[in-house]
Amino acid sequence: MFELMRRNNNHSVNSYNPFREMEEFEKNFFSPFGSFFGTQDLAEFKTDVTDEGDHYLLEADLPGFDKRDIHMDLNGDMLTVSAERHSKVEDKDKKDKVVRIERSYGSYCRQFDMTGIDTDGIKAKYDNGVLTLTLPKKQEVLPQSKRLEIE
Repeated sequence: MFELMRRNNNHSVNSYNPFREMEEFEKNFFSPFGSFFGTQDLAEFKTDVTDEGDHYLLEADLPGFDKRDIHMDLNGDMLTVSAERHSKVEDKDKKDKVVRIERSYGSYCRQFDMTGIDTDGIKAKYDNGVLTLTLPKKQEVLPQSKRLEIE
């Protein structure tokens, strides 16, 4: 059995540390959250936003979530998308059986500015781990001209 390890490429070639691999092995072996503990990857999820002309399309990767665990709250011009994933080992009977946990559990949250968006027309769909939001642009209200009559 072998394990593929995610390498952190932030180390420059000039800063050679012969103990780095042993430190990474120890951290991955003894920490229940592996090398993912304490990183920003847990705090947010990845999104793509495209301009489709009359609307924006926001696609967010949220694999492994149930639809009921994803929440969207609009407060003024700020849309907050949050999701919470619970651990299967939160049950006390299963806790003693766990050897290693690498999948992340917890709360994830992102906020998006909705200035220029018709918030009444936002549509959301969740399919195959991808949350898709259709964000219609506000229509510009052009001033109307009219002729005034003299009394």
